[in-house]
Amino acid sequence: MKLLRRPAFLAAGALTLLLALYISVVASLSFALLRDDSWLARGIGVASLVLPFVAAWYLWQEWRLVIAVQRMGARLEQEGRLPVHDGPRTPSGRLEEQAARDVYEVARAGVDLEPDSWVAWFHLAAGYSVMEDRAQARRSYRYAAELFRRSAG
Repeated sequence: MKLLRRPAFLAAGALTLLLALYISVVASLSFALLRDDSWLARGIGVASLVLPFVAAWYLWQEWRLVIAVQRMGARLEQEGRLPVHDGPRTPSGRLEEQAARDVYEVARAGVDLEPDSWVAWFHLAAGYSVMEDRAQARRSYRYAAELFRRSAG
């Protein structure tokens, strides 16, 4: 599978392993505190046991999104419908402001026309990305992934 050879995927895998190590260390320390005779130590053990669960939940949600975005992207690539962002670029390679705004406006219009289309939301997420609005891009990718899953991919 091509995905497993991508540097970003490998880096994400390495960070996941580090986070898993952190989760296991914190969890084991929490359980050690729970076995202590002091009520204060037990209280800290209970409180710190929440952190590994939160981290594990977050990690699950992120990987679920990554896998969905990869599947959506692969499908769009196969169908020749991946977003293409042409236009004048800055020396760093980013689209110039007006070209990025144009990409966003076209993608926004696509969502307005087809609000239940995961493809339209995927394109909007890419539009937000070129506008450098990472938070909105992430929300749009999440919504696209939700629609993608509902449509049985």
